[in-house]
Amino acid sequence: MNQEQRNLILQSASNFPPPKGVKLSYGTAGFRADATLLRSTMYRVGILAGLRSLKTQSLIGLMITASHNKVSDNGVKIADPNGGMLSQNWEPFADYIANAADPLQLLQLIEEFVRKENISFDNARSAEILLGRDTRPSGESLLEAAKQGISSIIGAIYHDMGILTTPQLHWMVRARNMGMNSTEQDYFEQLSHSYRCLVELIPEGNKGRKSNDKVVVDGANGVGGDKLEVLKDMCGGLSIEVRNSSKGEGVLNEGVGADFVQKEKVLPSGFGPNDVGLRCASFDGDADRLVYFLVQPDSKVIDLVDGDKMLSLFALYIKEQLDVLEDIDYFKSCEPYNPRLGIVQTAYANGASTDYLKNLKLNVVFTPTGVKYLHEKASEYDIGIYFEANGHGTILFSDSVLSWLETKNSELSSSSTGSEYKKAVLRLLAASKLINQAVGDALSGLLLVEAILLHTGWSIQKWNELYKDLPSRQLKVKVVDRTAVVTANAETIVVQPAGIQDAIDTATGTEDVIRVYAEATTQEEADNLASDVAKLVDQYLGFGSSQ
Repeated sequence: MNQEQRNLILQSASNFPPPKGVKLSYGTAGFRADATLLRSTMYRVGILAGLRSLKTQSLIGLMITASHNKVSDNGVKIADPNGGMLSQNWEPFADYIANAADPLQLLQLIEEFVRKENISFDNARSAEILLGRDTRPSGESLLEAAKQGISSIIGAIYHDMGILTTPQLHWMVRARNMGMNSTEQDYFEQLSHSYRCLVELIPEGNKGRKSNDKVVVDGANGVGGDKLEVLKDMCGGLSIEVRNSSKGEGVLNEGVGADFVQKEKVLPSGFGPNDVGLRCASFDGDADRLVYFLVQPDSKVIDLVDGDKMLSLFALYIKEQLDVLEDIDYFKSCEPYNPRLGIVQTAYANGASTDYLKNLKLNVVFTPTGVKYLHEKASEYDIGIYFEANGHGTILFSDSVLSWLETKNSELSSSSTGSEYKKAVLRLLAASKLINQAVGDALSGLLLVEAILLHTGWSIQKWNELYKDLPSRQLKVKVVDRTAVVTANAETIVVQPAGIQDAIDTATGTEDVIRVYAEATTQEEADNLASDVAKLVDQYLGFGSSQ
């Protein structure tokens, strides 16, 4: 780093003093806080994005959003070259520079990191960043701060892609680095074309069937509803009604959205008695989460069809296609290749979903909570499927399985066009293009669900009856230090403090809180179990306030 570069950082950083007494931490969701506290953070993450681009010699994404948080919050996250999240190895550096007290300390931290990572400022390729933001009023001014950060890296350039869903930006970064067309229009065309391909491949007996007339989508008063309005007209024959778009009078994520619906299990604003029996769905504020639901006749409560049910639907569909290919006599003469299908869940997955998937003889594995852990594990399979109950997840197809499918598609002669073998290959290829493999995406997830329901001939009621969720309850317990809890077996067993797991076994039968998730055969038993465990956590780690 030469003196000109040092001077530029020192000079520009002086325009973005950090707020006093605020400590920020980069997690799965990036940085999030009240928007008024984030100008210096945005500036510094702009620098981080530039350095990440120089290190990887690839395009990097920077998205300004706070997802399902209230409208007064905002945040920022980095998309790595593959469209995924920022490498975990860089998260501590993100924390250090976000919390640096002054420009001099910031520069020192950057110089140390540049030396450690061997980042060169003399590459033929300069840093290049794609920028996106959601509909939050604070987004525009915070975007300007991020641009200043990027511009403090000599030679760095940025492309402002405007208002996007978070998954759109991740998709664009992945596509651009793969040498594909990567505009928003390209995104819409890939999704709509892939959806139409899957519909064309529906079994003859289900063709022409109306999928319960329409799906009614709650856009959380955010960006997702607006983008769906554009996309739905490109899908041909799919009837979608969008409510709670950002052009309405509602407030982002207030009484609406996937997070609200999934946690509260009540109707979002704008839904009522007239929606009984319809397929309804909710996005979150930046459209990276999706849940479905059914309005009950009393219109006060819902039947939630959550991420676990979506995972099960997708797993059934993928397994069905792989089973067809496994039985093909044509392939048996070729070199054998049996794609490994893996299902990845966390300890928060409903136990009934895990039992259902295991009964299908599927390989189910668990990871610690957090999309980055799920995504990493899913990538170890030829086809890996992960979804959290909150509706965030995707399907990953390895390069090897895609190459295999493309080869089989070419080898099958034109005379095999109408065969189930050919259709199974084409369905898997279309699904790989429809689902957003970079990150969870409510838009692509919705289209895949709709295509599979048409394929199976199922109503949402039939889908919801795959299994019956075990009653559950989730609570938060305020503790002195949440890091005092050490877990094992993907957060299903408490190792430290000593004795707490024994006590829990007896009962079983970003702030310092511990989440308690309990399941039982009845709701009353689940509530009581969660309460008992919460008291034990408070006894061992809390303030002794539980009654």
